[in-house]
Amino acid sequence: MPRIAEGRPPAKPSSSIQKDRYQRILRAAAQLGAEHGLDHVQMNDVAKQANVAIATLYRYFPSKVDLFSSVMRWRVGEYDQEPGGVEVDDPAAGVADLLIRISREMARMPKLSLAMIQANSQSYAMGSKESAFDDVRFARIVQRAAGMTDVTEEGERQVRLIISCWFGTLVSLLNNRFSIEDAEDDIRAACALLLRPLEG
Repeated sequence: MPRIAEGRPPAKPSSSIQKDRYQRILRAAAQLGAEHGLDHVQMNDVAKQANVAIATLYRYFPSKVDLFSSVMRWRVGEYDQEPGGVEVDDPAAGVADLLIRISREMARMPKLSLAMIQANSQSYAMGSKESAFDDVRFARIVQRAAGMTDVTEEGERQVRLIISCWFGTLVSLLNNRFSIEDAEDDIRAACALLLRPLEG
C-alpha cells in the first residue's frame, strides 16, 4: 500500500524553473508508472529519472498517492486544451469518440492507468482535493464534446451518468475483462442511450 502523507499540503510551482522541474517529475512518474505500476515505483527512482533532489520531489508530492493522482490530473488537462464552442451534429457520437479515444490511450499503458486510478481513489478517501481528479473539469470536457453550452440540470445528470458508465467500462478493460472492441461498443451504446434526448 503506497504511503499517504498527512498534514502537509503539496507546494505549487511558481517560477519557470520550478514549473519545468514539476513537469519533469510528472513525465518521469508517468514513464516509470507505465513500466512498473503504482506499487513498484520508488520515489527515489522518480527523482533520479526527473533529475531533481528527493526533497524537491517530496515538496511538490508528499506521497506517491499525491504524485500519481497529480499525473492523472495532468493527463486529463491535456484534453481541456481542445477548442470548445463548436456546434456538434451528433452529441452521442461526439462524446463516444472522445471517451473511446481516451480509453484507447489508457489501454496502451494499463499499468500507468491503473496506478492513476488507484492513487486517485486513495486521494479521495483521504480528502485530498488538491491532488484528486477534477470531476468538474472532466465533466466540462465531456459537455464540450457533446456541444453543450448552457448546461441544464438534466444535461449535468446525463454527463455524470455517462462518465460513471464509461469509468466502469474502462476499469474492466484495463483488467482484461473486456476487449477493446466490446468496450467501444458499450461506450457508444451508453452515450446513445443517455444522450437522447439532449438538453442544454
